[in-house]
Parts: sequence; C-alpha cells; structure tokens
Amino acid sequence: MTIPDVERSARPVTDTDPPAAAGAVPAVGPAVPAQGAPRRPGGFAPEDARRDIPILHRTVNGHPLVWLDNGATTQKPRQVIEALSGFYGAANSNIHRGAHTMAREATEAYEAGRAAVARFLGAPSPDDIVFVRGTTEAINLVAQSWGRGNLGPGDDILVPVLEHHSNIVPWQLVAKETRARVVPVPLRPDGGIDLDAYADLLSVRTRLVAVSQASNVLGTVPPVREMTALAHRYGAKVLVDGAQAVAHFPVDVQDLDADFYAFSGHKLFAPTGIGALYAKPEILREMTPWQGGGNMIESVDFTRTTYAPVPHRLEAGTGHISGVVGLLAALNWLTSFDRNAIAAYETSLMAYAQQALAAVPGLDLLGSAPDRIAVLTFTLAGHDPAAIADWLDRDGIAVRAGHHCAQPALAHYGLESAARASLALYNTAEEVDQLVASLGRLQQAAR
Repeated sequence: MTIPDVERSARPVTDTDPPAAAGAVPAVGPAVPAQGAPRRPGGFAPEDARRDIPILHRTVNGHPLVWLDNGATTQKPRQVIEALSGFYGAANSNIHRGAHTMAREATEAYEAGRAAVARFLGAPSPDDIVFVRGTTEAINLVAQSWGRGNLGPGDDILVPVLEHHSNIVPWQLVAKETRARVVPVPLRPDGGIDLDAYADLLSVRTRLVAVSQASNVLGTVPPVREMTALAHRYGAKVLVDGAQAVAHFPVDVQDLDADFYAFSGHKLFAPTGIGALYAKPEILREMTPWQGGGNMIESVDFTRTTYAPVPHRLEAGTGHISGVVGLLAALNWLTSFDRNAIAAYETSLMAYAQQALAAVPGLDLLGSAPDRIAVLTFTLAGHDPAAIADWLDRDGIAVRAGHHCAQPALAHYGLESAARASLALYNTAEEVDQLVASLGRLQQAAR
C-alpha cells in the first residue's frame, strides 16, 4: 500500500469546520497564496506553506535556517501563533464549570478543538476523543486504564521492533504488573515489518497489538489496516501510534478499524504539550480513570465518587486549553491545503533526497521499505552522528543525531546511533542540496 493509496482510502477533510467561539480566538482560515506564487503540479508548492512559518526566515550561525528535524517537532505557522496570542489576550479562562461569558467562550473553543480532531481522524463523534499531553501520555493512559483491566498472566502484547520507546516502555510496565508479556515482531532487512512472523505470533493469547503508522527512525509505513484486520480475527485490540503519520497523509480511524489511535500536536504544526487519543466508544466507556481530580468527576464525598461521562472522565485537572486552541488553528491550516498534493510532493522530495544523498561518499541510508514517509536516517563513514549534526548546524542545517528513542530499530542494523533528516511540507529541493553540499564538505575536510 503506497502513501497515495492510504490517502485515497481516507475520508476527505474539508475546510468547512466551524471556527472556535466567536470572540474567543482569531478566525483561522485557509492560507492564501500570494499573487503569482509558483505552484507545483497537483496544486501545492512548499512556498505556500513557508510564507506562513516565521521561524523559517531566521538565520542560524549566519546561515538561513534549514529545518530538517521535523520528526522531532514541526515549526508553527503564524495562524497558530496568532491563535495562542489571541486566546491569552482576549479569552483566557478556565473551562466547563464557569458561569461567565469568558468561561463559555473558552469552553466553546476547547470543544471546537475536540470536534476538529474527530473530523481530522474520521472519528464518529467528538466524544471519542480524549485530550492528553501527547502520544506518550495517550499510550500510557491506554496501558494503565485499559491494560490493567484487560491484561493478565500469559497474555501477549505484540510490538514491532521498529517502535518508538513510548510504544514499548508503557507495555513493559503494565506487563510487569499484570504478568503479561511483550513480544517483539521482527523486521525485514529493508526495515518493513515481517508480516509472516507477525501472522505466526498472533494467537488466542494476543490481547493487544501496538504499532506505529509511520516509523520515526526508518520512515516505514506498515500496512496497518491489514495488520489490524488480522489481529481482530484473534479478538485482539490494536493501538496505532500516529505521531509521525498525521502530518504526512490523511488518517481515517474507521477505515483502519483501529481500537485506539494517538498523536501529538507538536508533530502536526501545533504547540507542544497537547495531543489526542481516539478510542472506539464501547472501549472508551469501559476504561476506568487513570488519574483523579477536577473536571473528571460528577460528585465527590468521603464515601463515594461518581465520574463524568467520557471523554471527560479520562481528563483529570485543567486541560491545556491554549494548546487545544493552537491545535485547532494547526488543523485548520493544514487542511486548507490539498493533502493528496502534499503527500505527492513529499514523496517526490524524498526520492530526490535519496538520489542526492546517494552521491555522498560513505553515506549509508537506513531502511528501504517500499511504503515510507520522508525520513532519511543515515550514517557517514568515519564520522560520529553527533559530530555530523554539529557540522551541519554550523551551516544552519538542523538534523537529529542519537538513538531517536528507537534503540531496537537501530540495533536491527547493528547501530547505537545515527543521524536523521526528516522532511515536511515546507522543505525544498534547494534545502536538500544544501544538506548534501555540507555533508560533502565534511567528507572533504576529513581527508
């Protein structure tokens, strides 16, 4: 299944989503290209996005910034920045229980964000969406709430080797507590999941499969829908880590038939500290609170507590209200573009980058699975990954170096660390050329 195939199978997202409460935050509409702006075939040009990203116009070490660390976090459009400023300047209030005008406005903005996330993911209802700090907290919530109630001795949790630590460690913690076991699903040499091994590992003991829709270190896009269908034959639930997927192609949780789907806002041009968990409504209703406190209760006395209905039952304390406002602005901004055209552009840019990097002596790209997002993790003979990142930084080029919180995936290639350039819709072929030229100078300097 190629990325365009994923796109065609997803429910289309329109720009008709209702805005946040009138007077609460600035209206966020589609980005308007400047007159005469060049456009690529398919209706998208990176310049359409770049003009909205203020930080891309700064310099680093005397050079124009080349941001190639999108797998770690994405840069924010002015629409998001203005929405945050507008909220704090005109509508800052706590939500849900206030009786005054600003409390109502803030509540409406917050719940408009929940509705926007539901539409973005193709979820049946906003009530299927729980706000969390990010993908890590979402997975921990599922592990501690659903996992504690449904896992027991002898149960299996299948986790592919390519997973981020945040989709491994929470399952190890709950497995230790419940005496279940975490079973790794091996990879093929190209970095794809070994689907034959996956099928063999599934059994009546399998209670959960936890899989990323796109790998943060190899870029692999597994056939999640097919893996989910196979898991469901054994009665297992499936959690999909969408942190790296949502910025690159549309997602439809109903088409995937995912039981859980998690993502982080900051990977999606939104602020840090905000994310969302989708769960099927019948599962969500059975999940007990993981944390207790304000907002998630109906009543409390010293003999008993009754909880609010979902999703509020799973949202203890004051939520990240401004983060939701920023997330709403980011979703409106992203969906103002043709997302099929974005995916096609990113695929072509990745192909260009692969070809260009292949010309750098001693450079070895990790992973060659046929279905991938634009993640380029590499080693360079004779150079430590941290030294590579430091060299590139001198030229204003930001990449990641280290284990990328995916040590088992790197160990699959016999590595402990690597450098990573990860692309987004606002990156250009010219920036790829700058990356390649800087790496070439590094190799020359070492001779």
